[in-house]
Amino acid sequence: MVSLLKTVFLFLMPIWVLSFKLSYGRIFTFKMHHRFSEPVKNWSNSTGKLSHWPVKGSFEYYAVLAHRDRLLRGRQLSGINAPISFSDGNSTFRISSLGFLHYTTVQLGTPGVKFMVALDTGSDLFWVPCDCNKCAPTEGTTYASDFELSIYDPKGSSTSKKVTCNSSLCALRNQCLGTFSNCPYMVSYMSAQTSTSGVLVEDVLHLTTEDGHPELVKAYVTFGCGQVQSGSFLDVAAPNGLFGLGMEKISVPSILSQEGLTADSFSMCFGHDGIGRISFGDKGSPDQEETPFNLNPSRPTYNITITQIRVGTTLIDDDFTALFDSGTSFTYLVDPTYSNLSENFHSQAQDRRRPPDSRIPFEYCYDMSPDANASLIPSMSLTMKGESQFPVYDPIIVISTQSKLVYCLAVVKSTELNIIGQNFMTGYRVVFDRERFVLGWKKFDCYDIDETSASVVESHAASAPPAFAVGIRNYSTPEATKDIGKNNSHTSFALRSCHFQVSPLSCLGFVSILSLLL
Repeated sequence: MVSLLKTVFLFLMPIWVLSFKLSYGRIFTFKMHHRFSEPVKNWSNSTGKLSHWPVKGSFEYYAVLAHRDRLLRGRQLSGINAPISFSDGNSTFRISSLGFLHYTTVQLGTPGVKFMVALDTGSDLFWVPCDCNKCAPTEGTTYASDFELSIYDPKGSSTSKKVTCNSSLCALRNQCLGTFSNCPYMVSYMSAQTSTSGVLVEDVLHLTTEDGHPELVKAYVTFGCGQVQSGSFLDVAAPNGLFGLGMEKISVPSILSQEGLTADSFSMCFGHDGIGRISFGDKGSPDQEETPFNLNPSRPTYNITITQIRVGTTLIDDDFTALFDSGTSFTYLVDPTYSNLSENFHSQAQDRRRPPDSRIPFEYCYDMSPDANASLIPSMSLTMKGESQFPVYDPIIVISTQSKLVYCLAVVKSTELNIIGQNFMTGYRVVFDRERFVLGWKKFDCYDIDETSASVVESHAASAPPAFAVGIRNYSTPEATKDIGKNNSHTSFALRSCHFQVSPLSCLGFVSILSLLL
């Protein structure tokens, strides 16, 4: 019997390994640019859309980011969507011109055409301007190869196919003229009068693995042929389309998973100078910290539960839900959580608090001592549902003035919605695992390309935040680690490997055979 099982195992093992390699072993990575990174600045200046750029680390810089958050999140973060003028610079920013927080460049169709698209974890549809009746202008807006702006032409791509009304991805069947007519779409966004509409199409999205043996893959994805845009889409909020990263089946991560090209998971990391990485198919590492998503079946989002906050030496018992949103610059909390956290931070801060400044939304700001020491600034950590720890490596932002440095607790009071923003995610590879419905995180250097591509398992040091311009950094909080079990048996190892990297059925079969043989 054992001999027979060994024969079966030796026969099935190559098939299982091949299946693993062809699907869930692949990770496709795109370079990700922050809204105020230097390359995007150069591109934006070439468009003439924004005549004045905020100096990184200035009052203007953080004020514009905060108002951008409020513009895109609408009334849920309060505030007035109006132009802002800054007394010290006599300059005016058109806030409607400041769009999403991160961008990447993708290539569509045959021959491939590049599009600079905004990344949005808060929506699902991927769309680009196409057969335009009303689109943002693209003429004369090429800065570099990473920032080419194009109009998608279905007739100009030999691999383009229309999506008909009988498709499972067609949500507006009730507006169809017939079963085989083009499927229409229309999406409205939270920011005022901002929408996109058109028809769905299918075409090739060009992907490349980043490892020792790069592999070119042509993935057929369904996306919106955006014929009519309105609101901030006519400016530079999403210069060349939008890449939805939500949980619905129309999103690209869902499609790549359904086609067996990747695991149903992606990660994001944020590097200094505003350049980071988004990796599709990345399920993180076995030793990462995790917490489950709170799923609303009618509208699934990346929502998690926080059970406790540690500020310095104080533990605040709390239990609240929050949206984990990499597209929001700062962290927003409603009362009483906001007041509990900020007042405890203030009671332990050793520097002089500054009076409120109307230019920025941060209430708790301090003059930095000449002998500034990160250990003197209260550290912070979140306890997630399941007891996993999320140390916040940079709970503050540092503002540079002509005469001194100022630091602020980078948490803003919100009226309706709790959001853990990008500033709290700095220093981590954040994993949105939609297959297991968990959020994962671990300290990570997103510039370490070899480390990401060589393995799905390990990662290293924290990176500096794109919004953190100058001054000290608080890395005093110890890195949280998780004991992933002390059972060193072959079966335990196989279970952990399967759990993170292959489909449940393949995993079950492989581990069953392995346990019988051993």
